[in-house]
Amino acid sequence: MSRLGTIARRTFLIGSAAIAGGVAFGVYAYKREPENPLLRQLGDGQVALTPYVRIDQTGVTIITPRADVGQGVASVLAALVAEELDVAWNDIKIDFGPPSAAYYNGAVTAEGLPFAATNDGLIARQARVVGDAVSKFLSLQITGGSSTVPDAYEKMRVAGAVARDVLLQAAAKQTGIAKEELKTSNGSVITPRGEALSYASLAADAARIDPPKDVRLKPEADWRYLGKPMQRIDIVEKSTGTTTFGIDIKMPGMVYATVRTNPTIGGGIKGFDASAAEKSRGVIAIVPITGGVGVIADNTWRAFKAASLIKCDWGPSPYPSSSAAMFQTVAASFTAERQDSRLKDDGDVETALRGTGVLEAEYKVPYLAHAPLEPMNAVVQLKDGRLDIWTGTQIPLFVVTMAAEVTGLRAEHIHLHSLFSGGSFGRRLEHDYVRQAVELAKAHPGRPIKMTWTREEDMSHDFPRPLGMARMRGAVKDGKVEAYDLKLACPSVTASWFGRLRIPTFGPDTAIVAGAWDQPFRIPHYRVTGYRVPEMVPVSSWRSVGASGNGFLHDCFLDELIRAAGADPLKELIRLCWHEPSRKVLETVGEMSKWGSDPGKDRGRGIAFTLSFGVPVAEVVEVTNTPRGIKIDRVFVAADVGKVLAPENFENQVQGGVIWGLGHAINCELTYEDGVPEQTNFHAYEGLRLYQTPVIEVRATDNGSTIRGIGEPPVPPAAPALANAIFAATGKRIRELPLNKQIEFV
Repeated sequence: MSRLGTIARRTFLIGSAAIAGGVAFGVYAYKREPENPLLRQLGDGQVALTPYVRIDQTGVTIITPRADVGQGVASVLAALVAEELDVAWNDIKIDFGPPSAAYYNGAVTAEGLPFAATNDGLIARQARVVGDAVSKFLSLQITGGSSTVPDAYEKMRVAGAVARDVLLQAAAKQTGIAKEELKTSNGSVITPRGEALSYASLAADAARIDPPKDVRLKPEADWRYLGKPMQRIDIVEKSTGTTTFGIDIKMPGMVYATVRTNPTIGGGIKGFDASAAEKSRGVIAIVPITGGVGVIADNTWRAFKAASLIKCDWGPSPYPSSSAAMFQTVAASFTAERQDSRLKDDGDVETALRGTGVLEAEYKVPYLAHAPLEPMNAVVQLKDGRLDIWTGTQIPLFVVTMAAEVTGLRAEHIHLHSLFSGGSFGRRLEHDYVRQAVELAKAHPGRPIKMTWTREEDMSHDFPRPLGMARMRGAVKDGKVEAYDLKLACPSVTASWFGRLRIPTFGPDTAIVAGAWDQPFRIPHYRVTGYRVPEMVPVSSWRSVGASGNGFLHDCFLDELIRAAGADPLKELIRLCWHEPSRKVLETVGEMSKWGSDPGKDRGRGIAFTLSFGVPVAEVVEVTNTPRGIKIDRVFVAADVGKVLAPENFENQVQGGVIWGLGHAINCELTYEDGVPEQTNFHAYEGLRLYQTPVIEVRATDNGSTIRGIGEPPVPPAAPALANAIFAATGKRIRELPLNKQIEFV
């Protein structure tokens, strides 16, 4: 290793931890420092001052080690470092970096803990520290759970500040001027005489300096980027179609592939006849893969056509064959044997619900597909004992581990190049598509192979958001909600997903009751029980995970109870709410929507509130009941993430979450017949159309004490706010999604 590399290793800094009111630096893995992953791939003249900052003669590259699936994470993470490093926004380059335990996500495990985000007690705080340790131990370099910003907020600012400090020290040594007399500006150190020393010219000397034990972060009043309107770092490329997504990769000598696996989920393959496909134009090879067969050809379309000609003998599915049968399994799961959790049990529910006047209901939510616009794909090349993978993924280290198992190569010979993704919504938390590509490369080494799924393969082999059912009872008294007993039953996303990653899980799955048990309402008799349904098809995280369905299940029946009490929905939610930031978003959305005013003839307003991923979100939907059906007019959203770091991106993410939530509430479900998904493309799985999209007004409040993410929290309240608005406009209470099964939309 070069002297520069040896010195740079000493300058490695990862993260920060709040200790006794201060900040401790150089702390990683609880007293154990890993290697800076950038040091293994430094080019000539490159210096890695921290795992997040690489400098060479062309300028500064900021490592943003989370998957950008359209949510703008690359820009936010880059801004955290750039703010403290003091570099010009237009001069920044970004790199997703290599897979590395150094980039573990310490915040992602918090959502799975049996402590509500509003619980700031000692045990809850200690549990989150333990969760951080678990994340480190498992090397969870994961993008998900709206955890990216909470995890990165301190550690990436510190990385920028440390890099800036050692650059100032290097400049002081070069010039003989005291560090305190030097300043920085837009990627240069400025002397009192106005001379500018570029970071590139100082980097080699800076790499020889040990990082400081403490640094002072910029006060918020001095922020240039954070909290200010700024153009996303990828906006020009995405607006001009020049961003390189996984599906855009082109390489010399590249061949193209696709796969077919059993549409009957879990059925496997007994055999296949590829004689017709082998004669198809452009076909290079037919390759057996796990559970199916792959086709390698000279372009993607010819691979698709040839794959359709293969006659496969598929095995039967081990799961119930129809959606009706699956819902029967769900309905049969409200038993003591299948009780998974009871994380809320306030008051005396059984006594409160004795006698007459008890309201009862049953609600349902369906399976939902992820269906990202960019279908699953990967480019792979196995050559000379080295495997390269180009793809978009939310779990890079797990992809490397999987590829090592398939190929028998050591991890250091596997090189994953993470790319922008054209959507995910949780789908790229899986690596099945990459495994198939690696299997093809193992059978056909040498040339790069681009493997792309058809949309039909994508829909048929998704790991969907689980279906679910709720049974609820409630009572009202003196115009107030008195009792609420909510029972939720669905399969475990956590056990299913971790099982595929070969990580054991223990205890209850909080995802089954997320967005329900942890709501900040002080109802006198309030109980939420989760029941674990046996897995019927493998399921996975979908945007906002358990809260995505539970927002509808919990909030709609709460609206039923409030209306049965004769109370105003907003006023009663505010009265019940004990959590000040949550109460503030309710008050704010009421002000935004002019709640209480007359909505007009044939019009209705509905309100819903869900606290998920630590973020309280309140939404009001306004609809008109037209002769042709329901028209969604406006949506008002108030949310509290503690501090908005990127205002324009915040607004975009909230609006996108609302559109996502409304579109699926109206139109979407994934149903099964004879073990096969019936929806195979967007003609049968239709999102919200542009003409249906309402005006969406967004406002952030700033009453929370903790920085949170916003990618997922706007989704859960959208469906119940719409359903409650439909009730207000029509008197029709809909208790099953999608809503278009019972009502028309225009």
